[in-house]
Amino acid sequence: MDITSFLIYCLIATFTPGPTNIVILSTVHRFGAKQAMEYTYGATIGFCVLLVISAGLNTMLITVIPKLIMGMQIIGSGYMLYLAYQLYQTDPSNPTVTQTATFLSGFLMQFLNPKVILFTITVIPTFVMPYDNAVSVVPISVLAITFIGFLAFTAWVLFGSVFRDFLQKHNKTVNVTMALCLAYAAVMIWM
Repeated sequence: MDITSFLIYCLIATFTPGPTNIVILSTVHRFGAKQAMEYTYGATIGFCVLLVISAGLNTMLITVIPKLIMGMQIIGSGYMLYLAYQLYQTDPSNPTVTQTATFLSGFLMQFLNPKVILFTITVIPTFVMPYDNAVSVVPISVLAITFIGFLAFTAWVLFGSVFRDFLQKHNKTVNVTMALCLAYAAVMIWM
């Protein structure tokens, strides 16, 4: 296994902006780092579960990938557009905004996030299984990838915390920008 390529792929896929990272940044902005970390824990567990499913059902997934991808495109795009609309509609002067960034929502988001689905479907069969079939290598790889994902999510919480004052000062611009990023990601699924 080419460890360098594996690590580069994992770092790029997890640290670059995507639906989960944008929601984490928005959560820090709206509710603070503590709430964002709760969401992050759920997202990390969901990410790990998807990696385990991918590793365990790799051969079966290869035959159903076209159907899975189409379903994920529809559901994921719709959900991302809904999140974009919610971000756009956020009224900073309204104190009754409900907290939707929970452990459960972070967990469930991973199963609707096309970026995560495609990453978890490809990383184990591409970088691990062809080179080492040892029973211990796959679980170790899943744990390592999960840790990288957790680091990426936490980096977005830290980024949001460091720039929270700036983000709050420019609240409407930040919300519109994040909404546009999510909408762009939803549209790019179909390109």
